[in-house]
Amino acid sequence: MRRVLILRPEPGASATAARAAALELEAVVAPLFVTRPLPWQPPPADRFDAVMLTSAAAARLGGDGLAAYRALPAFAVGAATADAARAAGFADIQAGDADAPALLERIAAAGHRRLLHLAGREHRAAAHPAIAIDRAIVYAADAVEALPRPARAALAEGAVALLHSPRAARHFAGLVDRAAGIGIAAISPAVAEAAGKGWAAIGIADRPDDAALLAVAAALCDQADRLRNG
Repeated sequence: MRRVLILRPEPGASATAARAAALELEAVVAPLFVTRPLPWQPPPADRFDAVMLTSAAAARLGGDGLAAYRALPAFAVGAATADAARAAGFADIQAGDADAPALLERIAAAGHRRLLHLAGREHRAAAHPAIAIDRAIVYAADAVEALPRPARAALAEGAVALLHSPRAARHFAGLVDRAAGIGIAAISPAVAEAAGKGWAAIGIADRPDDAALLAVAAALCDQADRLRNG
């Protein structure tokens, strides 16, 4: 059985489900978080020489306040976040293939020293010695209290859980019994670390995007099928 459990919020969950279907993976969608915009006061754009986005939700939910920064270079973690920044009107976009600390290294190497991080309420406060970082909190992601029945059933039947963020990894680990033979696919080493130990199987994508994550998940599904079939 090639089944995956998609835990990221919408609209990303549906996009991942469509990509999974193209790979002949059966998808069960059960977001761990529900995102919503938060009111925020945009700081003056002339205080910054670049913008950082570590989540596509910041670009989707930042609202009219983003307009002040569209002329600045935008640095995004992953292709999905870069696409969301483009849809929000940013023109000069560079996508990093790792996490926030690696992206900050790239920003520093480009010579930027004053950075605005458009972030969620629960964010990783990455820092860099050469960069002054201000953060604008533009959205919240509220956690669900339990997995719905279809998600629990999918896990019991061997579905591989897809983990898109460290927070999702930590929350998922708190909702399930990791000793129950659950396999997980993590979008980055930081996400795998946040998930902790004790999983039946774990795979880590070689770059932070859906294509790489689903490839890892498909391999885990195939591995589990081979073990079941002897």
